Amino acid sequence: MSVERTLTVMKDHPALSGHFPGVPVVPGVLVLDEVIETLKQRYGDALVVTGLPAVKLSSPLKPEEPLRITIDSEDAQTAVFTCSVGSRLIASGSIRFRLSG
Repeated sequence: MSVERTLTVMKDHPALSGHFPGVPVVPGVLVLDEVIETLKQRYGDALVVTGLPAVKLSSPLKPEEPLRITIDSEDAQTAVFTCSVGSRLIASGSIRFRLSG
């Protein structure tokens, strides 16, 4: 299983308010939320995240940069992900999940 998605967090996104005034940076938690949303494109609402055993935030994501999320399966309940802007790594790690129902 491999899933890829490209998205852009716009400069008026509510999560950017106050993070940080004058030099906005997309919060890491928003990047991780988009990783989960990307995985949900593959599995739908049956996806239940059970953990994030490894996460590394490598570089700040600025508003309006095109973020490419790539997810590959490691086993039936674990996927590895990378988030990048061009050749610059933004985040990487693994996500554990199960399917409900």
